[in-house]
Amino acid sequence: MTAAPLQGRVALVTGGAAGIGLALASGLARRGAAVVLADLQGAEGAAAGLRGEGLAAQGVTGDVTSEAAVGAMVAAAEAHFGGLDILVNNAGIYATLTPKPFEELDLAEWRRVLEVNVIGTFLCCRGVLPAMRRRGGGRIVNISSGVAFKGNPYMAHYVASKGAVVSLTRALATEMGRDAVLVNSVAPGFTLSANVLNNPTLIAGVKEPSLRNRVIGRDMVPDDLVGAVCFFAGPDAAFITGQTLVVDGGAYFH
Repeated sequence: MTAAPLQGRVALVTGGAAGIGLALASGLARRGAAVVLADLQGAEGAAAGLRGEGLAAQGVTGDVTSEAAVGAMVAAAEAHFGGLDILVNNAGIYATLTPKPFEELDLAEWRRVLEVNVIGTFLCCRGVLPAMRRRGGGRIVNISSGVAFKGNPYMAHYVASKGAVVSLTRALATEMGRDAVLVNSVAPGFTLSANVLNNPTLIAGVKEPSLRNRVIGRDMVPDDLVGAVCFFAGPDAAFITGQTLVVDGGAYFH
């Protein structure tokens, strides 16, 4: 593998201003890609930090549940860097959730989780397709979750949303192959991102069981996901589509 396997490629990372998204954007940029970081806030500051390290990055403020905002993200990639080759659908709702029994989850929270985690992913996938066709193909990496396979309790709306992302990945792979757009998913385990660390109730309920069930008995951090995402985005995954790779330290064998 070359030192810069993504040289000449342009990537859009949603939820890219902090935590897992920023780690992924940084990893892609360090492998040669020019990166657009999109987020509700902090995107330009995060991009400026990457530029300060000599990396190619731009920030865009936007909401993945808005068609207009998604269009602006794609337009920014083409305006700043000449095109778009890679989409990482990382934006999602998790770190702010409080685990609750199924019957205590209210309808408004269900709708918001599905709107961001599922509809947002749909809108971004649809939004990048014309730009990727103009480049002769592309890569989409959807961030799902290991909970889609384990069915974790007290987070039914989140589990359902990430199960939908896995299924959407498979469906899109069958349709987008004709356009040379490969669609795969990475499913993290419980990750100590910056936002998760700000939710002590979530940590209290999830961290210890996660550690107990892992073959690799340590906390998972955002950098643990970088290799898998960059693999799907890079040349070594040129004949892989419709797949989900679970990255959780061996808690679930998929």
